[in-house]
Amino acid sequence: MLQISHVLCPVDFSDFSRRALDHAAALARWYGARLTLLHVFINRPAADLPPAPMTEVERQRLTADLRRLAAHVPFDVPLDLRVTEASDIHREILIQAEMVSADLLVLGTHGRSGFERLVLGSVAERVVRKAPCPTMVVPRQAHDTPPDEPVRFRRIVCPVDFSDASVRAVEYATSLAEEARAQIILLHVLDVPPEILAQPISAGVDVDRIRAAAVADSQKQLEALVPDPPRPHCTMKAIVREGPVYREILAIAAERGGDLIVMGVQGRGAVDLMVFGSNTARVMRAATCPVLVLPPK
Repeated sequence: MLQISHVLCPVDFSDFSRRALDHAAALARWYGARLTLLHVFINRPAADLPPAPMTEVERQRLTADLRRLAAHVPFDVPLDLRVTEASDIHREILIQAEMVSADLLVLGTHGRSGFERLVLGSVAERVVRKAPCPTMVVPRQAHDTPPDEPVRFRRIVCPVDFSDASVRAVEYATSLAEEARAQIILLHVLDVPPEILAQPISAGVDVDRIRAAAVADSQKQLEALVPDPPRPHCTMKAIVREGPVYREILAIAAERGGDLIVMGVQGRGAVDLMVFGSNTARVMRAATCPVLVLPPK
């Protein structure tokens, strides 16, 4: 059984973070976990001026704002309120996650795209890349979740590339699904680079046969991940699709009514971060349901 004893939820008082708080509170209540609500006061230098430290009056005001934001958290969820100051929000969130020994981070994303995201970056993406624990990102398109009702995961989409990270994601998703009596959709995407497709096909090469064999092999590997006998209280379905990885993940989640996408991240070298940016981050930006990302071991 999955053990979650401490949930950390950073907020900036926006509607996006309020929605994330609802998910965090529902999960904390479901697992009997403590919930810490965190606000980071940004303390950066402006132009040639040194940073202005947070005053005690500001700290009290922000704490009062946190208390008001948390007013709808169920009374039976142990709740801590934290106001800290830092020049770098994502680093401070990571520090606080370590300090409270968080088992789960839950944060909202503003869903920035294009030039704005390129210039400003994304706190959520930076946190996910370095988080010491699983991180659930609640996108702005996600449905509201009543914090005082059971977690409503009915269909969990779990992309699998057969790496150790994705297999651990399957195990995590399975634990969630068993407790929520949900269905897990195991998805493997065959992504053929467009430059290969653009090359002329040699005479006698049966492309359809090669593709069919690749699909059959992937299907067999996926089905090998389905426990035998089946786990109680949850079902699994294995699907193989062809196309760009992140688009197929989003398409399956939309077609099948996915309530949650669970993904594993491999190492954190330069190449891995590029892969993260091209797949995991794109899913986080465009998903219409929460995305839970597991860190590498």
